[in-house]
Amino acid sequence: LKHAFTNTSYTPAATLYVGLYTAAPTDAGGGTQVTGGSYARVSVAFTVSGTGTLCTNSAAVEFAAATASWGTIVAVGVFDASTSGNLLAWADLTVNKTIDTGDIFRIPTGDLDITLS
Repeated sequence: LKHAFTNTSYTPAATLYVGLYTAAPTDAGGGTQVTGGSYARVSVAFTVSGTGTLCTNSAAVEFAAATASWGTIVAVGVFDASTSGNLLAWADLTVNKTIDTGDIFRIPTGDLDITLS
């Protein structure tokens, strides 16, 4: 918003990453991101709609198979770094998903939408 409305310079991240939460963050951050069990954020690419108010993942996002329980995933976040970094957007899942050993969490192409309204 600063970039669009106050002429503040902004350099976008070269790569964006999806992270998974067992306790959702707020707009101020926080939440509980998954740790351990071979968990790592996964890179994601987006396509922006013609009107510029909607972007959606342009390819499937697939996490590595869990080598331990990750718990119940309740939210996802989009970050500007593979570790640490800034939480750019987040949302609760429509349906929570429990990830146990051997499970793979996937977001199909076109199922991760970010809307600016």
